[in-house]
Amino acid sequence: MVLYLIGLGLENEKDITLKGLERIKESKEVYFENYTSKLQCSVKDLGKLYKRKIIIADRNFIEEKSKGIIKKAKKESISILIPGDVFSATTHIALFQEAKKYKVPVEVFNNASILTAIGITGLELYKFGRVASIPFDNEKIKTPIEILNENQKINLHTLFLLDLNNETKKYLSIQEAIEYLLKNKIKKETMAVACARIGWSDYKIKSGTLEELMKINYGDPPYCLVIPAKKLHFIEEEMIAMWNNKA
Repeated sequence: MVLYLIGLGLENEKDITLKGLERIKESKEVYFENYTSKLQCSVKDLGKLYKRKIIIADRNFIEEKSKGIIKKAKKESISILIPGDVFSATTHIALFQEAKKYKVPVEVFNNASILTAIGITGLELYKFGRVASIPFDNEKIKTPIEILNENQKINLHTLFLLDLNNETKKYLSIQEAIEYLLKNKIKKETMAVACARIGWSDYKIKSGTLEELMKINYGDPPYCLVIPAKKLHFIEEEMIAMWNNKA
């Protein structure tokens, strides 16, 4: 028996790979991890296309009850559906490690992730440094600023992932993220790229200063924010100009 870790991609139920869909149909139980990102579809939509009952697995279920899932996978094949790519979150790496520890076979089905899809901005992927997450309660949080400063020193782009809670439908906005940066002495003239719904058909990307980006309506989540490196390749500069909020 096998534990299948299946990436769903970034937009909706149709982004799954054919191999991933085959494994879902072979599984005794199918879980959907619903806390690391947001898809443009419901659990009902997933179940309808995949023709399976989908069990919602929140953060507590995945992090605290993973041993129970793994023990089940010793006797019957289990699928865990993960928004984006399987290994974009450390929680899923821990799940993989735990399964290996208990000698449960694991098959991984990768898919698109924000970490690669952010390339649509035109910023070169190999020039991104450490990724930082900005949480809801960030009054005393300094790590994102430290990561930004480290990346800037070695001329790397910084991707900020903005916090979300699908259960309460709460999503940290781009404006809130910018307010956090400004409070931590990042200058309002700093150039940035604000993104909403990357990987969706109705994605939105805008570039400008932090002050300019504060004034834009980005529509629905999920959101992320990029502060580019200080020195850019001319193609990167052209792409950033193309997304300018005044264009």
